[in-house]
Amino acid sequence: MRKLTMPELNRLNVNEYHNITKLPAIIVLDNIRSMENVGAFFRTADAFRIEAIYLCGITACPPHREIHKTALGADESVDWKHFETTVEACRHLKEMGYKIFAVEQIENSIKLDKFETPAKSAYIFGNEVAGVDDEVLPYCDQAIEIPQEGTKHSLNVSVTGGIVMFHLFKDLKKINY
Repeated sequence: MRKLTMPELNRLNVNEYHNITKLPAIIVLDNIRSMENVGAFFRTADAFRIEAIYLCGITACPPHREIHKTALGADESVDWKHFETTVEACRHLKEMGYKIFAVEQIENSIKLDKFETPAKSAYIFGNEVAGVDDEVLPYCDQAIEIPQEGTKHSLNVSVTGGIVMFHLFKDLKKINY
């Protein structure tokens, strides 16, 4: 067993990445405090060819040294937009025909392992302390949550993002995206 070399990984450059087809999924960050979490979302979104990231409210935007440090350059490859509020982002997504899912532990949420990813969908990840803002929930078509069986029932928001984005990637690749 040996590690692959960089040339063997067939990495795209930023221009090549901008020109490939992305998965029809948008990540919405609802008032994320930590720039390291924001950077981690960019890096993961790049890995799984996510269409875009919407940065809402107090969520920091590139260019920023702290975001770039964690994103490792993915803040330059992944498309993003900033919205003053997450509600504004949701209204925009609805106008564009996206189904919106809160990633939150709420009543009647769907467990991620039972969730079938629709094309043209958006996923809202909430603030590290308060979660998805209550004002945003009426704009959501449904909520999904990651099944957890330990004592905490809580994951870091960027870890949650990684798990959800892998699920989207796996599902959408099955239908030829």
